[in-house]
Amino acid sequence: MEITSEAPAKRPKRLTSVVWNHFERVRKGEICYAVCVHCKKKLSGSSNSGTTHLRNHLIRCLKRSNYDVSQILAAKRKRKDTALAVASVTYEEGQRKEEIITPISYKFDQEPKKEESNIPFNLGSVKFDQERSRLDFARMIMLHGYPLAMVEHVGFKIFVKNLQPLFEVMNNSAIELDCMTIYAKEKQKIYEEIHNLHGRISLVADIWVSADSARYLCLTAYYIDEDWKLRKKILNFVTLNTADTDDLLSEVVIKCLTDWAIDRKLFSMTFDECSGYDDMVFRIKDWLSQNKPLLKNGELFDVRCASNVLKSIVLDVMEALRGLTHKIRESIRHVKSSQITLGKFNEIARQVGINTERHLVLDYPMQWHSTYTMLETALEYRGAFSLLQENDADYKISLSETEWEWLSSVTGYVKLLVEVTKIFTGSKYLTANVYFPEICDIHIQLTEWCKSADEFLGDIATKMKAKFDQYWNKCSQSLAIAAILDPRFKMKLVEYYYPQIYGSDAPNHIKAVSDAVRQLFNEYAIGSTSLDQDPPGPGSLPSSSTGTRDRLRGFDKFLHETSQNQSVPSDLDKYLEEPVFPRNYDFNILNWWKVHTPRYPILSMIARDVLGVPASTLGPELAFSNKVRMLDQHKSSLSSDIREALVCGQDWLRLEAEEPNSSSINYALPLLIESS
Repeated sequence: MEITSEAPAKRPKRLTSVVWNHFERVRKGEICYAVCVHCKKKLSGSSNSGTTHLRNHLIRCLKRSNYDVSQILAAKRKRKDTALAVASVTYEEGQRKEEIITPISYKFDQEPKKEESNIPFNLGSVKFDQERSRLDFARMIMLHGYPLAMVEHVGFKIFVKNLQPLFEVMNNSAIELDCMTIYAKEKQKIYEEIHNLHGRISLVADIWVSADSARYLCLTAYYIDEDWKLRKKILNFVTLNTADTDDLLSEVVIKCLTDWAIDRKLFSMTFDECSGYDDMVFRIKDWLSQNKPLLKNGELFDVRCASNVLKSIVLDVMEALRGLTHKIRESIRHVKSSQITLGKFNEIARQVGINTERHLVLDYPMQWHSTYTMLETALEYRGAFSLLQENDADYKISLSETEWEWLSSVTGYVKLLVEVTKIFTGSKYLTANVYFPEICDIHIQLTEWCKSADEFLGDIATKMKAKFDQYWNKCSQSLAIAAILDPRFKMKLVEYYYPQIYGSDAPNHIKAVSDAVRQLFNEYAIGSTSLDQDPPGPGSLPSSSTGTRDRLRGFDKFLHETSQNQSVPSDLDKYLEEPVFPRNYDFNILNWWKVHTPRYPILSMIARDVLGVPASTLGPELAFSNKVRMLDQHKSSLSSDIREALVCGQDWLRLEAEEPNSSSINYALPLLIESS
């Protein structure tokens, strides 16, 4: 009777656990069993045994549906959290609390509607999908650049098993295969996107290196899409042989162009160095022209990175200032050698009226911008350094007045290049119209600096201008055309700058740019009625329409020439004759052309291609340092195929995640819902 009287009091507490939904309690004599309703296995059902062993069985039970595994694990976590709670909680209270399971709810919409925001999502309706989870894991590795070897880490395996015991952690090779699968799928999407474009694309060719001196070629496509948004996507990341010359490098590029079938859609290629790659560019242009004549005979094809040219010029200047920089560096070290010396220096600075919030700092030699900042700051303390020599017998590495004048002038040179570089690297997506006025300002200033009567300053300025002129001769025409396609400038900006640059010869150069724009317009006008189409893919039969189009190209040219004699103003004439658009800071040139495409159908085609040309490719971390593009040790240790898949895949998945209203962030969630 005592046992019977105790049963009603304790039984509800023990059987309130969700675990008992999966067990039948059977008593045989004095022994109590818990029989699994799924596999009929008998386990201890005694009140002294608790429910932990029952939960563990359910997680491993092969005959049980896994629809409620999350609920069981939640109860287990709840029990552990309660066990670590405040020490004043008694064991009996802990037992009662651990049996109470709070339902877990998820909201899937990133921005749920107000009327839906309070609707919970019960994980009891989620079905675990090993295949999908494995691909999600591979996507995570690609997106965030995690090392593939993380799947072998003991801590990671423990974490995954506790998080989802049903997930089978794959080995390194299996994850590589999954990454290659995702890469192939994403590559097909990029291929279709590029070939559905009405406009052309421009390529950037970058050279990367690794710690073991391996070299890689990275090809990145830039283009303006159908919604007039500037896009960039890495197409290839090719491992180069150490013996690859310009000849072989051009073959690598041509193979990539062939694989993507974009040779007929290519508008330009941008390279880092201004003096190199000439032979490679010649071979690529020659190969391209065999299939289709290049626009303006290829004059706009070869583009060099503007920010890299400015960086190269600055590094040459810093080399010329090496002696002065050493003196400044040692002077700062002396001032900071002791608190007494620093206090004496600060007192002198106050006496000579130096009032600045900037403090003397040593530079980091691998960051040329930090060296520039050190020199610029030291110039503000010029008067204090001059007096320090008179008051400190230990200070013996001072600059003469002439050296201070040199330093002041050259720092002024570099300041302009720093300001322009900040503009070029200030945005991830910069259209080509931005560059022309900045480059023209540098051209004008360099010409003035070269007039210096001082031999030291004149020599530095002359070397700066010689390197700059190489860039100007290659790229000034394409930059000018991009500026003309800015409705705030049109031809007026060229007419403003060229007299300052060329003097009395300016009219000839202005006419050359005007003729170049008209020649480009005529080429687009002739081809607009038979817009370039991609050649048939492998296994496709050439259509009769393609042949007809080719036979009538002469007619298209005839139609264009005869229409010009009818005194009908062209797109270009209308555009140039109309007043310039008012300059304002929130002007978006791509939005302007998107709106005005119906009014200028042919000119808008040119604008789409020209404005999308990447005239500068360096980010601030490279533009303001002495560094080169360096591949991390993890990726450099991989095979060439998986390396290219990870580099390209990371770029593509990141772009998906960055796009507004992108659903890629919760791409897995809809696939986890069990279909009704």
